Amino acid sequence: MSRIDPYKIASQCRHYAMCKIDFLGTGLCPPASEKHYVSYFPQGRMDIYAALVDHKIPVTERLVDIVDSCTLCGICDKQCYFVTELRPLKVMEALREHVARHRERKKPILSPGEDRILKDFRAVLGKEWASNDPAVLISYAHDPGPFTGIQPPRYVALPGSTQEVSEIVKLCRRYDLPYAVRGNGSSVMGFVFCEDGLVIDLHRMQEIDIDRANWTASVGPGVSAFDLQRRAAEEGLRANVAEPAALVCANLMCSGIFSTYSNAYGTAADNYVNAEFVDGDGRVFDLMQRDAPNLFGFQHQESPAPGICTRVDVRLHPKTEDEEGLLIPFADFPSATTFARDLSQRRIGLALAVLGLEYISTFIAPTAGVAREVKRSFREDLGMEYAVLMVGDRFAAQAVRSMTDSVMDSNFLRILLLGLPRMINEGWLSLVRDMEGTHRPYETLLKPEMAPFLEAALKPSPDSLAGVVDPDLREFFRELYARPEMADLVWLNDFRIISSRMGREKHVVAFIVYVPLDKIPLIQEINEEFKRTADEHSIKNDYGFLTPLDLGKRAVLEYDYYGDHTDVEEAERMRQAVIAIGNLLEEKMERNPGVKWIKYVFNQGFSRKEGFLYT
Repeated sequence: MSRIDPYKIASQCRHYAMCKIDFLGTGLCPPASEKHYVSYFPQGRMDIYAALVDHKIPVTERLVDIVDSCTLCGICDKQCYFVTELRPLKVMEALREHVARHRERKKPILSPGEDRILKDFRAVLGKEWASNDPAVLISYAHDPGPFTGIQPPRYVALPGSTQEVSEIVKLCRRYDLPYAVRGNGSSVMGFVFCEDGLVIDLHRMQEIDIDRANWTASVGPGVSAFDLQRRAAEEGLRANVAEPAALVCANLMCSGIFSTYSNAYGTAADNYVNAEFVDGDGRVFDLMQRDAPNLFGFQHQESPAPGICTRVDVRLHPKTEDEEGLLIPFADFPSATTFARDLSQRRIGLALAVLGLEYISTFIAPTAGVAREVKRSFREDLGMEYAVLMVGDRFAAQAVRSMTDSVMDSNFLRILLLGLPRMINEGWLSLVRDMEGTHRPYETLLKPEMAPFLEAALKPSPDSLAGVVDPDLREFFRELYARPEMADLVWLNDFRIISSRMGREKHVVAFIVYVPLDKIPLIQEINEEFKRTADEHSIKNDYGFLTPLDLGKRAVLEYDYYGDHTDVEEAERMRQAVIAIGNLLEEKMERNPGVKWIKYVFNQGFSRKEGFLYT
């Protein structure tokens, strides 16, 4: 029912903001690129429709404009289905019908009045870029997080420059008006909301200036990870970025940016050269000033934001033409983690990570149903539980191949990816089960001489993979997976478009912990406590990934909880589970100084990583 009921579709929006970047080459929602307010993006329209059905907002002039501007082009269906299998076009059609009925019945179309504060905002920004319209406010009022609820602001402002940000902050100070700063994505703890205050949306500030000579990029606070990576790639360079829809400035400030490339490129202060801020008084400063606040220092305590980051000069890194991505399967966590640590200590590879089956199966499968079957098949039929991801040049790839016989390169990934429908077929799997010998099935299958057998058995093709998606989207998926980058581990790791699929079935709450990599039993113990706590509260959960840091001395660990935010009982269980695991992590840190919960790094992402990894 949720796949055809517009209200249920709208309520299930994850707020991951993938509809705000052109990650599939489809283009963006046409009016959104001009209007910039979240309300004009598919995500905002989903919120508006759900709020109308729930009688939380009236029909206003702005709402009518939002509805009339939608062309029903279907871009949102392609983007959202790729990530979550939701079909937002049904919501857009229902939203249009709702407003049409409202007009036919000659019901009032409201226009909120302009008070003194809003007039002052508009005097700074222009009339278009500050609003108190309920149709705008509702799309800045909530997300799927377990602790947020509905927190509608009184105003939303979209500044276009650092000076405008400064003037808006000064106005808030003059009127004693609270404000929150919004990036692109979801904030599971509610930091981007400001009930009865102002939300400052930085989406308009999307400047990217590449300094090729110095391998840096100066980016505005509205620049997404995907768009920065795309610009860097045009120059033969790479940025260390997080999820594709995450805004670079906000992500760096909040958590320091960590990715699989943090193995080589580091995290926190390793990622930038300089940054510009607007502080709480509206003063503009950058970190090269001698009297600037010391954001390099780290304090083990919950910290407020140092200000609004309005520009960051990030480091870029060179790429070579011989880079390759490899997946190395393992049957258990200690073996996989030891291998990844060994690679990091030997300086082998740029990107490194120990991935769990939930990540792997979700990433490569186009639907949740196929992902479940793939996960089961990897575990039960192939004997695989984890895989180490390595991206490096040909020398790194040669080193890895000399260390293990079981390696999945991009060709093997292409065969499995485009042959998934047949891979989970019982007829083919019987051949795997019949394999005899002392080796695990994956060890046999990944021998180079087995590639022709896999090719013949799975018959990989874009047509085959597209056959498992909704019929009306099959042609699009066929064309999409005909692109070579969709099976290229380097490209997929750079742009991370499939990481957004982690929240495909339910909203994901990710826990990030820094751990000492020489204490693998301790890491296993932490994973077990995550699992036990979630199981006790009947919350879906799974290990996510682990990436070595600082030549294998430390690592960043992610464990994921999944919850249906529209289910009241499940949302409450999620809240209790988060609180319980938080208490356990506090105890774990007390007993193990090498363990750090990202709770204490939050808002200190500009600090030196040594401050939280070693103190």
